[in-house]
Amino acid sequence: MNIALIGTGNMGRTVERLVRESGHTIVVEIDESSADLSADAAAEMIRGSDVAIEFSAPSAVRRNVEACMTAGVALVEGTTGWSGQLEEIRSLVDRHKGAFVYGANFSIGVNLFYRVTEFAAELFSRFPEYEVFIEEQHHSRKKDAPSGTALKLKELVSRHIDRQFSVSSTRAGNIPGTHRVGFDGPADQVLLQHTARSRDGFAAGALMAAEWIIGKKGFYDFDDVVSGILK
Repeated sequence: MNIALIGTGNMGRTVERLVRESGHTIVVEIDESSADLSADAAAEMIRGSDVAIEFSAPSAVRRNVEACMTAGVALVEGTTGWSGQLEEIRSLVDRHKGAFVYGANFSIGVNLFYRVTEFAAELFSRFPEYEVFIEEQHHSRKKDAPSGTALKLKELVSRHIDRQFSVSSTRAGNIPGTHRVGFDGPADQVLLQHTARSRDGFAAGALMAAEWIIGKKGFYDFDDVVSGILK
């Protein structure tokens, strides 16, 4: 695959390394210094790529989606913190008949954790004496809080438990991404936890999504990719 890499920070560099190790090619890079680049100019840079992978800033997502859709390039969106624009982005993709896949978290382990969490929430919904809580921790450089992953976990739990519950965030030092979902009862507590050891898991999932979306059209969640593999 010929891949356009959008965002050259820590995640971008991890994606770049895994792309090269996988035998694919980075044909163009758009970095954080390109904030004043127009969507049309970005489209010309990206045009001809098979797919683009983005891990950049929330403020740049709208422009980069427009650029990819204009260029006819599928986009794997790894940036978080733009969920307020979700319907606008969906309309943009639909209008161009483009291909787009996004996820609160591209780690395969996290996406299996989502499924475990929802199954647990369905079970505990039958026992109201258990109260649920969600905790997440990240390094101090992560901007969005709660994380997109924590918000996704909240959404999954809320499908089965309609009571209010706590979602807390910590940003400090170099803490790896950690997410906990707890069910606390009078006599015991059940705690589910996922801890990321490195950025490789997120990059590997994004690359897997890039391989999956080639030849497709539509607006997808990374869960669609995982569901396809689990079938």
